[in-house]
Amino acid sequence: MNNPNQCEKETSIWESFPKFIGVNLIIASILMVIFCPTCFLTWEGIKSLFPDFIAAFLFSSVLSFGGNQVDSFFDKRMSWIQYPIKRVIFTIATYMAYSFVASYIVIVIYALISKQITVDNIPWAGLLSYTTSPMIIALVFMSIFTTWSWLGEWRKSAIETERLKSEKLASQYQGLKDQLNPHFLFNSLNVLSNLVYEDADKSAEFIQKLSRIYRYVLEVQNEELVSLKKELDFARNYLDLQKIRFEESLQFSIKTFDKNSHWIPPLSLQLILENAVKHNIISKELPLFIHIVQKENELWISNTFQPKKTKEEPSTGVGLNNINLRYELLSNRKPEVIQNEDEFLVILPLLKIEA
Repeated sequence: MNNPNQCEKETSIWESFPKFIGVNLIIASILMVIFCPTCFLTWEGIKSLFPDFIAAFLFSSVLSFGGNQVDSFFDKRMSWIQYPIKRVIFTIATYMAYSFVASYIVIVIYALISKQITVDNIPWAGLLSYTTSPMIIALVFMSIFTTWSWLGEWRKSAIETERLKSEKLASQYQGLKDQLNPHFLFNSLNVLSNLVYEDADKSAEFIQKLSRIYRYVLEVQNEELVSLKKELDFARNYLDLQKIRFEESLQFSIKTFDKNSHWIPPLSLQLILENAVKHNIISKELPLFIHIVQKENELWISNTFQPKKTKEEPSTGVGLNNINLRYELLSNRKPEVIQNEDEFLVILPLLKIEA
């Protein structure tokens, strides 16, 4: 990636010759109005301004051209964003030095052409006083070029920063979603490996339901948000899948009142439900109860808290951390986790999509 000061500079009005001429003619006209407004009241007055108009045009052209060149020179070597003070000092010093030298040369040439002086008798010191007005004009030009250049680079820097921020967020979010598929498949295969030895018919039913669930995973893997309805349908299928293994030892209920106008990060419920099944005792003596309830703009997912004393397989560490990170990238609302002796509760904010 290039630095902002190395970005190709936009074509300015001074780099197009017709515009360059037109702008400086306008500037020369404005100067004439400022210096002698009454001269425009008569034709003779206008004609008398012609030599001064030519001089003003020459000064404007020389100063504007130099200002553009100085600005372009430092744009490639010194960023306004990184070195603002240094850039101001060098720009002022360079441009004012150029303006003095260029103005003095133009004054001498103009005086010679208009035969106000001769080559043999040039009053070098006396002509210095005539550089006062051009230097004042140069200060105006310098402020214009400096402001234009700073705003242009600030705009490019702001756009570049926002682009990098968006790319970073997109990359982070995609990385978080990429964790889901391997995580889900890894745990499902662990369940299937245990079920194969217990019941062949149940294993076949498990594989069929798993294929339908995984189809949903593939459908939403490129989505940032999915409707609550789709996610709840998936959650029901997922819990039905788990009941094939645990039968009546696993009980669940889903109660919602508005599934179509709310959105949620895809597979959030799968991660929560997977943790509930994986880390709690599920047996006839201690059945696991899971409840999913919508309360206003929140979804409450709770399960009876009866943790296993020993872990059957190592945790991958994804779960709730993945959900928290995805909410951070999508919203300023955060999930809540509440745990007591009997219950483990996760509260997910339900999101709205603006039209």
